[in-house]
Amino acid sequence: MTELRKRMIECLQLRGLAERTQEAYTRAVRQLAAHYHKSPDRISEAELRQYFLYLKNIKHYSRNTMTVAICGIRFFYEQTLNRHWAIFGIVRPAPEKKLPVILSREEVRQILGRVRLPRYKVCLTTIYSCGLRLQEGTHLQVADIDSARMMIHLRHGKGAKDRYLPLPQRTLELLRQYWATHRNPRLLFPAAGRDHIDLAKATEPMSKSSLQKAFRAALIESRLNKHASVHTLRHSWATHLLEAGVNLRLIQEGLGHSSPATTSVYTHLTVKAEQLGAAGHQPAHERPLAAPMFIGAAARGPRLVSW
Repeated sequence: MTELRKRMIECLQLRGLAERTQEAYTRAVRQLAAHYHKSPDRISEAELRQYFLYLKNIKHYSRNTMTVAICGIRFFYEQTLNRHWAIFGIVRPAPEKKLPVILSREEVRQILGRVRLPRYKVCLTTIYSCGLRLQEGTHLQVADIDSARMMIHLRHGKGAKDRYLPLPQRTLELLRQYWATHRNPRLLFPAAGRDHIDLAKATEPMSKSSLQKAFRAALIESRLNKHASVHTLRHSWATHLLEAGVNLRLIQEGLGHSSPATTSVYTHLTVKAEQLGAAGHQPAHERPLAAPMFIGAAARGPRLVSW
């Protein structure tokens, strides 16, 4: 590791940024250096301007990817090198108004029904029924399950924020059944790794990439013409709750959004679903697999023996 990169990482740590953000920012600076084949502290403001144009016009970076590149490079020059160039007051990612892909309840059933291995099926079902992010699902621990209160305690989510989520009864049963197959004392979804070690002794959680591959395979097999991903399950969870009449504020808390504006996008998706008419209508009596449960501050249910 070069002294320059070390200094940048130290600045990122002092700022208190998450480890994944640190990795993304250092990667953005590394790609800049690789583009010009020289150390980033020797790159001029004019070269930086041309690089941003290259990302926009040649590489056609998406808004999110462009935002990470701008933020990472700006942090390096302003915080690590103390260079406050005018280009950083000009460059902005192109605005986008994309709406996320949403799966109907029946489509969720079709996909999850085609996931072959139990560990992937249970993890994906938990992600959908609780509205989790990918990493939140794979990193669930035994201690996160509060079966007495029927809640999940999500720790160190995005932005290092904790939150509680109601735990559907059927999801709890699925988690218990799967955990009984390996009985790892800490992890709900342990990874065997390349050595295929005993899952009970595994120390690392299931890899995100393996879960994504399992989802893609099930999506292809279901023959649904939608560009869905694991994260689509989270979007679908929020939309299905809104369609069921759950208050938007409760959905915001469940998703872990800081701003109501972020959650309000689902109101557009719900209206759009209603306008589609009977073609995609789901009868009210049909409930989704491991139905999302978010009515009130806590899920009601019988007190169960803890893990």
